Amino acid sequence: MKKSLLVVCCMALFSASSVQADPILYQAALTGAAEVTDTGSPGLGTVLVSYDASQHMMGVLAAFNGLTAPTLAAHIHCCIDPPGAAGVATTVPTFPGFPSGVMSGSYDQSFDLTDPMSYNPAFLTANGASTAMAEMTLTGGLASGRAYFNIHTSTFPTGEIRGFLTAVGSPSPVPEPTSVVLLSTGLVAAVGLRLRRRKKG
Repeated sequence: MKKSLLVVCCMALFSASSVQADPILYQAALTGAAEVTDTGSPGLGTVLVSYDASQHMMGVLAAFNGLTAPTLAAHIHCCIDPPGAAGVATTVPTFPGFPSGVMSGSYDQSFDLTDPMSYNPAFLTANGASTAMAEMTLTGGLASGRAYFNIHTSTFPTGEIRGFLTAVGSPSPVPEPTSVVLLSTGLVAAVGLRLRRRKKG
């Protein structure tokens, strides 16, 4: 299966960058068709999630546009086989700093997975109130393709666009529209800038 431009660029950026162990990178194309019930939304998005096991850090880079209504929240949900629905694993009511009340935007944030505040309290409780167990469950869900990124809007409070995260280089369960690949260009540039900053620091 032909790799998208996003996958090829990100693999090159990440393989050329790190002096420590390379982070594991996951990607998803966000569409209305990927919701449990197709929302028919013309909105599109793309997300990259990096996981650095040695530092217990998770990075989230996302871009989206064309939503039918203003954003309410965004999360990573875990853990369920596609195309099911699962509870929120990450912070509630939304990712801190995620653009609210907009129909297009971008997001870049890192999370310390040893910090209880990086999780939904219900997800933490379900994992024995242990951040180590919550990290293992969340990253296990990412590795097995059982976690998804969901953007909720006022028209679709349960989710307008979403996508199940898969390891970069793996075939995506949903074909990526050309427009999602084009939307990824700015995201790839952001990944490059972030990695260059990390190398200098």
